[in-house]
Amino acid sequence: GSGGVASASQSNVSRRERLRRLALETIDLSKDPYFMRNHLGSYECRLCLTLHSNEGNYLAHTQGKRHQQNLAKRAARDAAEGKGAHPNAALKGKKKVLPRRNTVKIGRPGYRVTKQFCRKDQSRSLLFQVDYPEIEAGTRPRHRFMSSFEQKVEPSDKRYQYLVCAAEPY
Repeated sequence: GSGGVASASQSNVSRRERLRRLALETIDLSKDPYFMRNHLGSYECRLCLTLHSNEGNYLAHTQGKRHQQNLAKRAARDAAEGKGAHPNAALKGKKKVLPRRNTVKIGRPGYRVTKQFCRKDQSRSLLFQVDYPEIEAGTRPRHRFMSSFEQKVEPSDKRYQYLVCAAEPY
């Protein structure tokens, strides 16, 4: 500008910018368990569920009353439950998910569908017999019922459901 005295708003802006740069130099955001960058390019505090336009705003939020209160609540709850303070600490005692094995798929298994009728209670049923000759001994095949709205192969029709069966290497 003209070299005159800075107004109060200009000095506030420059002070905030200096503090933001200082905080970015001293605090490593990659180690903050609650810091997350979302798909829109803004930043989120996973503890408080707040959105921030830049890292400086997030750092200012971490020093604020709301974040500090939520940290205290989280620490008290974790102490009562006997957990660590890290948000992923609850996963440490649980069974780990095994990595997906890369196996060669060998096609479709053999199957047979039989319509059944029970004369005693006048009910109809379907018997599905699926043959998996190549699976490892002791392995249980997985199955689930799928709505026609979930699949993308055929047009959706609310009158139908699908039975999906799977077992490696099928």
